[in-house]
Amino acid sequence: MTNGNPWDELPIRAELRGQSPYGAPQLDVPVRLNTNENPYPLPDALVDRIAERVREAARGLNRYPDRDAVGLRTELARYLTRTAGHRVGPGNVWAANGSNEVLQQLLQTFGGPGRTAIGFEPSYSMHALIARGTGTGWISGPRNEDFTIDVEAAKKAVAEHRPDVVFITSPNNPTGTAVDADTVVELYDAAQAAGPSMVVVDEAYGEFSHRPSLLPLIEGRRHLVLSRTMSKAFGAAGLRLGYLAADPEMCIRDREHTDTLLGYVDRLKSERDRLVDGLRALGFAVTDSDANFVQFGRFADSRAAWQHILDRGVLVRDNGVPGWLRVTAGTPEENDAFLDAVRELKKEHDA
Repeated sequence: MTNGNPWDELPIRAELRGQSPYGAPQLDVPVRLNTNENPYPLPDALVDRIAERVREAARGLNRYPDRDAVGLRTELARYLTRTAGHRVGPGNVWAANGSNEVLQQLLQTFGGPGRTAIGFEPSYSMHALIARGTGTGWISGPRNEDFTIDVEAAKKAVAEHRPDVVFITSPNNPTGTAVDADTVVELYDAAQAAGPSMVVVDEAYGEFSHRPSLLPLIEGRRHLVLSRTMSKAFGAAGLRLGYLAADPEMCIRDREHTDTLLGYVDRLKSERDRLVDGLRALGFAVTDSDANFVQFGRFADSRAAWQHILDRGVLVRDNGVPGWLRVTAGTPEENDAFLDAVRELKKEHDA
């Protein structure tokens, strides 16, 4: 018998004991800007088309679907070819239930017990969580003070630890910083010299970036994988669709609405830049962002600042990066409410 946590009675793997699930608070407040969702709902015409297609598909639910999802992968390949500056076919693309499952499948295949993965933190916390869940050892690599990757230190860490999987996040979550192609190539070359290792470029926020996609880098690099999601730019977080693009050897719809959805992305990029300008005008430190969110600070007590903003009906994210908070770019009205809240925060701080 145990007197404490009932989970203590279960034969849980030792390395998973005491772990907390990933997630952010979903509080009932007027403005939720904490989970990097797209604030614009899908167009009515697309909703109607989805309902029509679901009705068609429901007639065949007694049968298993195409396990290779060829139709979906073909459409995703066309989208990448059109928008990312590099021609790919369905053989280059794999899809799964959200980009987290894509990452999980990669770690199940190339990580696992006795193997390791490295990421450069702070970064997307699910990389480390999924690594541990698959029995993959996790190594925290270095970043500079401005949250860019310290390339020389990163190469040294790769050479020293010889990881089986290397994660590069661009734009980075939670900081919003992008990684240039030269950095990816340098780290890829270092990983192949040490490994060879699989290098995973997580481009979940790629559509929001000022920079071109890193997709063309997969050409001639068999151990390079690019991960994407439909949750952010396409406003389809509830759909749970992620995908990767890579060399075909590694990769064992409704496109008429793409322009409308990417138009929302342009709006959000403009609003993100407005948030950056507004926060800096108020005297906050702001990390340069290529994503649909902005990291801002610095706070002596970031939790108290988070609560102050929440008390004014706006939910932002306390990511656990000391002294910093993160806000998702929302609609103009939502962003106005956020800026009003931080303006009051600044006024009280300065009083």
